[in-house]
Amino acid sequence: MRALWSGALSFGLINIPVSLYSASMDRALHFKLVHKHDQCPIGYEKICKTTGKEIKGSDIVKAYELPSGAQVLLEDKDFKKADAKKTSTIDIQSFAGVEEIDPIYFEKPYYIEPAKKAEKAYVLLREALKDANKVGIATFVMREKEKLAAIRVMGDALLLVQLRFEDEIRDPEGLRFPGRSKVEKKEMEIAKMLIDKLSEPFAIEKYKDTYTDELLAIIKAKGKGKKVSQKGDVPTYTEMADMMKMLKKSLGEGAKKKAKTKAASRK
Repeated sequence: MRALWSGALSFGLINIPVSLYSASMDRALHFKLVHKHDQCPIGYEKICKTTGKEIKGSDIVKAYELPSGAQVLLEDKDFKKADAKKTSTIDIQSFAGVEEIDPIYFEKPYYIEPAKKAEKAYVLLREALKDANKVGIATFVMREKEKLAAIRVMGDALLLVQLRFEDEIRDPEGLRFPGRSKVEKKEMEIAKMLIDKLSEPFAIEKYKDTYTDELLAIIKAKGKGKKVSQKGDVPTYTEMADMMKMLKKSLGEGAKKKAKTKAASRK
């Protein structure tokens, strides 16, 4: 794996040299854009909007437009000048229980790997976090943007989970969310029974991205000139008048599913 960031993981006056590696990967299929009729590839060029000429990547720099309309050109070293410590340090500022962090703030995980000479300090932080059942709340800068993060333990690894800042969460103003009065008492009772029937310990390995596999199968079939039929039906929306009937039917299906799962686990 390629390190995405290198610097120091800091808590108190201790600085641990570390590198960040992405802990997740994109399984999405990547497509090219081609001309429909002759399949020639479609490319994108960086064009100067004034002259219409193509510009080389090496000649492109970042610029910030001031209220006056003037543009200030920025180099890579300018971003470090803003705060040398923040651009090179994951600075743990406090500690908290992971249950205190609303899931809406979780964004992306990274593995934290220590330099060999810093393994003792790494283990010290990891074991202290584990014993205290806490996560470290830290800030750092990556890709010219300050990030908020939770440093937590996962096995023998320290994991940095990037968090969203409060002002990055959109206010739902303008959206409509119905109140509880819309639901009948009996409907609520059956809905809770359905939840109970389908409740089980969470096991991540049970859940797979089957859509990507199905899409890849279609691509391979089309590549061989085979005709492909649609899998699955588009769901029809439940009429509110049929709510009770569908809840009861779901309850029966849920019981069958649970019994089938238990039978499979005994084999």
